[in-house]
Amino acid sequence: MYPNNTNPQPEGQWSSGLCDCFQDSSNCCVTCCCPCITFGRVAEIVDRGQTTCASGGLTYYALAHLGCACLYTCTYRPKLRALYSLPEDPCGDCCVHFWCTTCALCQEYRELKSRGVDPTIGWVANAQKMNGEATTPPFVAPGMTR
Repeated sequence: MYPNNTNPQPEGQWSSGLCDCFQDSSNCCVTCCCPCITFGRVAEIVDRGQTTCASGGLTYYALAHLGCACLYTCTYRPKLRALYSLPEDPCGDCCVHFWCTTCALCQEYRELKSRGVDPTIGWVANAQKMNGEATTPPFVAPGMTR
């Protein structure tokens, strides 16, 4: 289903708390400045590529301007929880996303990373990595090397 991590987090428990945003400071900064990026990355992985990072991020962006992005983002938290048998913690999914959207997105992103998934490379690259498929190195034109 998802790649095995060398230090896997046991199913049934979150790898980090809701307010542990600075455990991944770069993602924390990205999420604070542009949460649509983090949401798009999480949505693509959780939906196994059915939702692209771009479409999830743009949907978030549009809904954020209407003040109701949390109604969309809260639908992905139960999907992530179902993948890893995670508890609805510290409260209901919609409540977490309504009051702490940024923290919730950061926690979901960190959870995927702790489970061995790299949300920055998207679903297809993660699926290839999980299946052990080798990727082709980029083409280098003759005369372009040192």
